[in-house]
Amino acid sequence: MKPAARRLGLFERYLSLWVFLCMLAGLGLGITFPGAATYLNQLEFVKGSQVNGPIAILIWLMIFPMMLKVDFGAISEVGKKPRGILITLFVNWLVKPFGMALLALLFIKILFSPWIGPDLANEYTAGLIILAAAPCTAMVFVWSYLTNGDPVYTLVQVAVNDLIMLLLFAPIVMLLCGVSGVVIPPVVLLTSVTVFIVVPLAAGVVTRTLLLRARGAEWFENSFLPRFQPIAVIALLATLVLIFAFQAHNLLERWFAVALLAIPITIQVYFNAGLTYFLMRFFSVEHAVAAPGALIGASNFFELAVAVAITLFGAGSGAALATVVGVLVEVPVMLSVCYACNNSRDWFNRVGPEKTPASK
Repeated sequence: MKPAARRLGLFERYLSLWVFLCMLAGLGLGITFPGAATYLNQLEFVKGSQVNGPIAILIWLMIFPMMLKVDFGAISEVGKKPRGILITLFVNWLVKPFGMALLALLFIKILFSPWIGPDLANEYTAGLIILAAAPCTAMVFVWSYLTNGDPVYTLVQVAVNDLIMLLLFAPIVMLLCGVSGVVIPPVVLLTSVTVFIVVPLAAGVVTRTLLLRARGAEWFENSFLPRFQPIAVIALLATLVLIFAFQAHNLLERWFAVALLAIPITIQVYFNAGLTYFLMRFFSVEHAVAAPGALIGASNFFELAVAVAITLFGAGSGAALATVVGVLVEVPVMLSVCYACNNSRDWFNRVGPEKTPASK
């Protein structure tokens, strides 16, 4: 039976427009009120973590509504259909970081070398690698919601990526950057995972358990959850306003570099999304798993990437700029990937009359 299409609200229906307007609003705020932007940018969630407090709260608001939908009793079923997770891990940890290193070499150090000095080229390359080595976590819950994704499977995919990231993020960055002695501050990584995943997950579990016991499943599903539908999107838009306010001068003063950096990032996102989506279809993974998997495979944990780049190279560095350009490019591009996944659902499921779901 074909799943019911998700009814999009006003914010979701015109999300691309709101994203563009919020980027402009952020740039305007950063230029008009630089003191306020600087003050907000210095509010760390934990001292020394480089994790911005206001953005951490907004990311939490993005994830919490999705966490409310997670039925932990169904997590054990995910192990019976491992194809989606294995494909996502293949793209996240083998294709994405090494592919981005190749794209950075081709575009930044070869094709664009006449316009970029060697020192800046190294910083831009490092920033692109840092961006690609951090798989998406927080934002993927928003993308999953927009594509009717399986919330339980999405959570497991994110959780597995987070565990692997704790072990492989720093070694991959050091290997691909080719910089001996580059140390990823553990407090940055651990605080980011705790703030962006552990806290909203725990809050969602506790809230869901208590409300189901007190009011029942029907009230929870039909009355309580709908109230949270616009919250994730509003939090996303507010996050964009802050990020672009914090980086307004950097983006405007180096606009040509922004345009150059956007090219390999855009290629990476579309290539990884397409590769993951087609591999999911080839291996008969159901669409509710394949669509979020494609989005996880394509997008990046830009909150962590920005924090690490600033910690290692400084707020005004080329590396930091590259990670911020990742935000600039990723959100509109990922919305187009969501659109493509939603509109190709019939094609994805049209394999043949004998097709069976990937739950096997």
